[in-house]
Amino acid sequence: MKEYPQLPSSEFAVMQVIWSETAPVSKTKIAEAIAPLRGWKPQTVYTLLTRLQDKGFLSSIKQGKERSYTPLVTRKDYLSQETGRFIRTFHENSLTGLMNAMFADSPDENDLSELERWLNERK
Repeated sequence: MKEYPQLPSSEFAVMQVIWSETAPVSKTKIAEAIAPLRGWKPQTVYTLLTRLQDKGFLSSIKQGKERSYTPLVTRKDYLSQETGRFIRTFHENSLTGLMNAMFADSPDENDLSELERWLNERK
């Protein structure tokens, strides 16, 4: 799998909006969705879109006066990479270490049942 740069939270928030929409997504729609939640001006969103395009996360097309964006990286691929990075960095690439941290307090029956189901599906 291709290695993607790690996104700062501001750029990740923009990608979350784009991933939740049907592509291509207009920059106006993106700005309207995220600017009020973050208190950003539309120009801030446009700057983040340019950065994401420069990093290879987005492609864009101009349609009249409007620019629209299409993701080049899927949410699933990016989250998979970031999860792997997290496990390597904070848990020495140990799934057991991650599970111990997640369930430092005793896991409840639902957690254990769900984990057992997940493990059985992968056998």
